[in-house]
Amino acid sequence: MPYVLVSTQIRLETGPTMVGDEYSDPAIMNYLGARKTTMLGNNFSEYHVDDSPRSVLDKLEKIGFRVVTMTGVGQTLVWCMYKETDYIT
Repeated sequence: MPYVLVSTQIRLETGPTMVGDEYSDPAIMNYLGARKTTMLGNNFSEYHVDDSPRSVLDKLEKIGFRVVTMTGVGQTLVWCMYKETDYIT
C-alpha cells in the first residue's frame, strides 16, 4: 500500500498521532510501534502512536515515504504520505 495518512489534533502536536486505519500495512504499523484501537461507539479501528507527528514523518521518510500534501480540517492536521512501489502488470 503506497499511501499512509498521518493525523493529530491541533492541541496535541506532541502526540498521540493517528497513523493508519484497520486496513493499513501491518509491517509499517509495527515499524512505527503503533497500537490498534477501537474507540467506543466506532465500528472501525485505527492505529495510534504516542510519538509526535514530526517523529512519525521522520520515521516514514527513512523507509521511503514522502509528504504529498498536508491540510488542516477543523481542529485536525492531516498529512498524506506516498511511497513509490514497483508494480508488475
